[in-house]
Amino acid sequence: MEKVNIAHKFAQIADYWKPCVVGELNGQQVKLVKIKAEFVFRHHENEDEMFLVVKGRFCMELRERNIWLEEGEFLVVPQGVEHRPVADEECWILLFEPASTLNTGNVVNERTVHELQRV
Repeated sequence: MEKVNIAHKFAQIADYWKPCVVGELNGQQVKLVKIKAEFVFRHHENEDEMFLVVKGRFCMELRERNIWLEEGEFLVVPQGVEHRPVADEECWILLFEPASTLNTGNVVNERTVHELQRV
């Protein structure tokens, strides 16, 4: 059992859109990811996802509306809801989701990360 310094962990992440695991509990993973620009629209059949903005801001695009998230705010995207994060500038996000959650959900492409790095 060790404490985690989030800023120190983010400093170890170089690539955008590649989540890194920083903790696990009860079948869930705590992941950190740096984002910039737009990702892919996708959904997750069986998992909810929580996005907490640590630094910066981003827009969660949904098919019917957009939700802007600022530092200190979070959003839970329920399973089955199509979504796409978009950030004009670098944004740091803490994700909390089941360990089985694939970063690109139902879409498999060049941004899909099958083996997550631990930082």
